[in-house]
Amino acid sequence: MKLAIMGGTFNPVHIGHLVCAEEAVSQYGLDRVLFMPTGLPPHKEIQNGAGPEDRYRMCVLAIGGNPRFEVSRYEIDKQQVSYTVNTVRHFRRQMPEAELYFITGADAVLEILEWKDPQDLLMMATLIAATRPGYPLDKISGSLSRFLTENRVKIMEIPGIGVSSTMIRRRVSERMSIRYLVPEGIRQYINKEGLYRQE
Repeated sequence: MKLAIMGGTFNPVHIGHLVCAEEAVSQYGLDRVLFMPTGLPPHKEIQNGAGPEDRYRMCVLAIGGNPRFEVSRYEIDKQQVSYTVNTVRHFRRQMPEAELYFITGADAVLEILEWKDPQDLLMMATLIAATRPGYPLDKISGSLSRFLTENRVKIMEIPGIGVSSTMIRRRVSERMSIRYLVPEGIRQYINKEGLYRQE
């Protein structure tokens, strides 16, 4: 079993997240990608009214129809600060035979040595660093050269899709369309629940 955990605030989840997860399945032969909405992130405040349940429900709506995608409530239900290494430890105990991966963006990878117990994390799971075309990979190779050599960090180039959760929230607050930037179910959910109206 090749299991990848894809963590994030998903505030909201958008097509870029889905393309990234699907590309990881394609490039690394993953059996499952577990979307892991953050409960209480250690490094940034979750803004503007999209609470844990809203973010969880949006993830569930977004992955519908993809049998390799699942959503986990693990970090949300813990109601504690969510450290990646603790989440990976939990799934390592639950699934000792699984080959674990953790998917994150290239920008976040540059900060990984500042995360909680980064050496432990990189020993338990292979890190997939998703990057867009043209991103200066020398930044990654410089700080993480040892782990690249040991194949604990893999660089995954994905199609360049200039969508971010920040952009989605801003567009909603400015009453601009987000159609096709998020799955249709997410667009309808945001409208129905009145999320992100006052960014």
